[in-house]
Amino acid sequence: MENITALWKQIQAPDFNPVTGKNLVDLVIQAARESQEPAQVSFGTSGWRAEIGSEFTLRNLQVVGKAMVRLYREGDAKLFEALGIKTFADLQKRGLVIGHDNRLLGKEFCAVVADQFLKAGVKVLYGGEASTPEYSAAVEMLGAACAVNMTPSHNPSHYNGIKFNPADGGPAGPEITDVITRLSNEMMASHVWEPVDMETMGWESFDILKVYRDFLIKQGTIKFPRIQSLVKSGRLTLVVDYVHGSTRGRPALLLDNPSCLVNLRTEDDPLFGGVAPEPSSKNMEGVRRILDASKSWYRLGVIFDPDGDRVRFYDGTREIDMNAFGAVAFHYMATWRKHKGVVAKSVATSNFVNIIAEGLGRKVAETPVGFKNFRKYLKRGANPKALVAFEESDGISGLNNTLEKDAQFGLLLALEIIAVSGKNLGEYLDALYRQYGRLYPQRMAFEVEKSLVGAPLEAKVKAIAAKTQPGMSVQVGAVHKIVKQLLTLDGTKVIFEDDSWMLVRPSGTEPKVRIYTETRTPEEKDPMFEAAKALFFA
Repeated sequence: MENITALWKQIQAPDFNPVTGKNLVDLVIQAARESQEPAQVSFGTSGWRAEIGSEFTLRNLQVVGKAMVRLYREGDAKLFEALGIKTFADLQKRGLVIGHDNRLLGKEFCAVVADQFLKAGVKVLYGGEASTPEYSAAVEMLGAACAVNMTPSHNPSHYNGIKFNPADGGPAGPEITDVITRLSNEMMASHVWEPVDMETMGWESFDILKVYRDFLIKQGTIKFPRIQSLVKSGRLTLVVDYVHGSTRGRPALLLDNPSCLVNLRTEDDPLFGGVAPEPSSKNMEGVRRILDASKSWYRLGVIFDPDGDRVRFYDGTREIDMNAFGAVAFHYMATWRKHKGVVAKSVATSNFVNIIAEGLGRKVAETPVGFKNFRKYLKRGANPKALVAFEESDGISGLNNTLEKDAQFGLLLALEIIAVSGKNLGEYLDALYRQYGRLYPQRMAFEVEKSLVGAPLEAKVKAIAAKTQPGMSVQVGAVHKIVKQLLTLDGTKVIFEDDSWMLVRPSGTEPKVRIYTETRTPEEKDPMFEAAKALFFA
């Protein structure tokens, strides 16, 4: 295991050459195929993520596949309700949808899991390389019982991961993932590898992108005719950076290959050119360079993560993160589209949309961090229903769309907003700032004693609530702020009468406290952070 980690360090070194260093990658692949070393599985709502070749191996994925089949064989009525099926026979009939992103050995990892379902008489539909929201949509459109997606999302190239979605297509909750974790670890040490013949796999391949587009059209989520008028107008430059991920080629097919589209980093590269494959400011350099030089009336750039569930925007004048875009999207859905419903956001996400919602007389559904918490606002027949649901870590979905984060939904909705409003995203955002004022976000952390990790740290964070009840005064720099609202659903969030706020959250695994703040002026950022820190230590 240590040898594989050392190999990955060489592969990820700044001076690594993928041509001359191919033998190092081959050694990792060999280890992933041949290693019989067990691993400790920890299957959260974002799946199990581990290092390829040391923990994430064919043998260990076979164990996880067995655990998933046992989940269904041994489930009781309560578990079946969470899974969205009636019986094991229901699973066999409806089947499993499975696929992967662009990481090393994606298809082989899928095969060892699919093989376990096939041996149990379960129909398996293989979608190949595709994005996370496409699998979520496919479960619903094809009436499948569940989906398995091989991806660690935006993690670096030495990781792979496996996600599980039940019959509603959304992220699995702990009532499901805890069982998969327990069963996997029960079998891990004693498991004997069962060879899998890739040539005789009994799965059925299908066109997952066609299914996804049919889903969007059926749901009426996106108004394609409005978008087509924009992309064919000759007034738009659209730049999409895939960072070599599974969304490669998707926008071209969804938009009928428009001439305004510029595609970046579409090559097959499971090492991502040596960069961290995430929607970051650093990774936006290529998008910025092209749009800054563009003379088009409308300009839109986006960057996706490898499995297509995170997206960030650039409009030729500024970078627009999800804190800002989520607010724009909600305002558009509530005003231009005139839909009834709420906005769902995580507690660590900007409160700018709260101010907009209050001005429009709409409600905000604020949830703990984690996209799974939006399920009840996004599922079919939800009441209230979310017009958009988003979190500050670049994830978004919306009205009648998938229960998973969906970067392509974000791109298509951005294009529709531009087409209908006649404004670039930055212009739309500036209009909202003029109407509602603006907030300045900041996210920081500080370390604490290791002995505090876990319950003691949570207790100290919860204790802040007693000092910040509504109506109380908190000193922020030279100013006394009055508390308007207190939220304790994930950490302690204190909202003041001027709509500035602070959130203090404990890390569950590290000796760290994370502090999120938003202020009405840039100058107040540091005093707000210091005030939050002082409340923790008081």
